[in-house]
Amino acid sequence: MFIKDYISKDYPAFSTSDTIEEAKEMAKEFCYSHVFVKKKGVYQGSISQSFLEESPEGNLGSLAIHYEKFAILDDGNLLDSIKLFHTFNSNIVPVITKEEKYVGYLSSDDIFCEFSKYPLFSENGAIMTIQTNGKHYSMTEVCKIVETNNGKVYGSFINLISDDFIQITLKISSENLSSIDETFERYGYSVVHKYYDDEKEDLLKDRFGFFQKYLEF
Repeated sequence: MFIKDYISKDYPAFSTSDTIEEAKEMAKEFCYSHVFVKKKGVYQGSISQSFLEESPEGNLGSLAIHYEKFAILDDGNLLDSIKLFHTFNSNIVPVITKEEKYVGYLSSDDIFCEFSKYPLFSENGAIMTIQTNGKHYSMTEVCKIVETNNGKVYGSFINLISDDFIQITLKISSENLSSIDETFERYGYSVVHKYYDDEKEDLLKDRFGFFQKYLEF
């Protein structure tokens, strides 16, 4: 999960004296959303390919006021990069040292490929979103509810938090889902979303179907 293990170095940062045309062609060749600019080895910022397409001829230094100042430190964590990909609508994030020297980049393809190996994404199972009072929140209790019903937790994340409540999404094994569902409700959690076939609901639907057929006779 450490940044240094995923840095690629085949995409150079341009000097402020390099031409806009050179940068534009490089971005097209690599199919990356941004090019990076440095001055005397120090990272200055990024420019989107779409902006370069609309820029007049000249060097990259002439676009300094349009640089987007985003990067991630080489001693950081992969999770820190996700927000940058989203915020700057980028498929590439520059990696710099604490001295702001450009050392390489992370590509979204590499990062999401790595995340796809984690049980949260790779294991087959059920997905459930639960909600509770923020003061009541305890991940220990959440895991205990699943595990005491002979379930396994493959991963979880907090997808919504406010002063009044918190929502937690769980990826769990597919056994005893109705029991897990009922136990959460018994402990004061609301199940707001569930992405699996609910055995209890299926049974009620079947019984209602039989009842309808009975009335038709």
